[in-house]
Amino acid sequence: MLSKEEVFEALSSWNFWDRSFPVTVSRPAYEKEIARKAQTGEIVVLQGVRRSGKSTLLINEMKRLTAEGCDTRNILYVNFEDPRFTGHLDLDLMDLIKETYLEFVVPNKKPYFFFDEIQNIPAWEKWVLKEYATKSAHLYATGSSSSLLSREIGTVLSGRYLDVVVFPLSFQEFLIFNGVSITTKAERISRKTEINRAFRKFIDRGGFPKMVELNDEESQLDLLKSYFDSILLRDIVARHKLTSYHVLEKMATFLMANASSLNSINKLKNFLGISFDKARDYCGFLEESYLIFQLHRFSWSIKNQLTNVRKFYTVDTGLANCVSFQIGSRQGQNLENIVYIELARRGLEIFYYKTSSDREVDFLVKKGAIIEELIQVSSSLADEKTKKREFSALKAAMDELDNGTPHCMVLTMDRSEKIEWEGLKVDVVNVVEWLLDY
Repeated sequence: MLSKEEVFEALSSWNFWDRSFPVTVSRPAYEKEIARKAQTGEIVVLQGVRRSGKSTLLINEMKRLTAEGCDTRNILYVNFEDPRFTGHLDLDLMDLIKETYLEFVVPNKKPYFFFDEIQNIPAWEKWVLKEYATKSAHLYATGSSSSLLSREIGTVLSGRYLDVVVFPLSFQEFLIFNGVSITTKAERISRKTEINRAFRKFIDRGGFPKMVELNDEESQLDLLKSYFDSILLRDIVARHKLTSYHVLEKMATFLMANASSLNSINKLKNFLGISFDKARDYCGFLEESYLIFQLHRFSWSIKNQLTNVRKFYTVDTGLANCVSFQIGSRQGQNLENIVYIELARRGLEIFYYKTSSDREVDFLVKKGAIIEELIQVSSSLADEKTKKREFSALKAAMDELDNGTPHCMVLTMDRSEKIEWEGLKVDVVNVVEWLLDY
């Protein structure tokens, strides 16, 4: 058992009781969401892939609180990946941390507890629920696994938490982190060359915040590879006590190299030479860690949605490029992947659609019982064959769905324009403009 002095030493190195907060870059959309949900008094849980910026968002929330008059001594931040806690990660440690904080720091008001990577504590939700019930502290937590709010935990904390899913930087945030702020359409036009150059970099290297600090390609690739290894080893292998690391790595690499493509558990099973159950479980672990996402085929039947072949996407194109080594041939895949992540970031209900003639619509956006939008993604429509393929799929989908008049759009690297094709009105929108207009 650690002593209180040892615990306080660890806490002192992470907290800001007697020192200034570090310089950080703001991510306004997330910060507003966190502040709004914190005002409810519920437990605020930040989820997302490792290194997506959750810890920095906690620091920015602490800054907000102190700017509004909160004494820093009323704020406790705990990083459960601190190596000094290794071997002691249990509920007793959480009790000891609280006792040490109250005794050594002596907060004078109801404190704010910020628990980073809380999934490292087994049954953490029981401790947090106890604190919530006694109203002894305001509670925030982060985790790098969607199992953080698994069915069992969701039942325990039901009605007591509000979650925020944190992705790597959007392109708009990527520009801000690189010192480029675009607030008007005029600025976007006058700085078009600079923005397009940044977008190519964003496609190739992705949006993990730390990447912005690195200038040379070798360091960036090393960092991305370390992220990939860390997610597999720490968030999956260690947590689920797996023995087949190389099978997991091969599956992750295959899915990321084939992002934006249709795949199935049966296909993965055959490719890897493993059982169906193992392929299903490993795929679930990769999704649980936010490394990959599965997109269901649209059907009014929930059963059909669950049984149809799915499309797979990765959380970050830079990470996918790093492990696949096919950057030059992946532009179409990467564009579609970036659009998927942006749609997910916006909290939209999305599917892909297959027509009866096997034409594919990349994204179908639904709100309640209404289909609001059909979206295709293509690098360019300069080739007439490509244009016909994309537009004919939209038209076939419109005819089959018979659900109002959803907006039809093709996102591309070409210039924006409105086109009417065989009676179908389509907005062709430059993907960079779309990413910045939201």
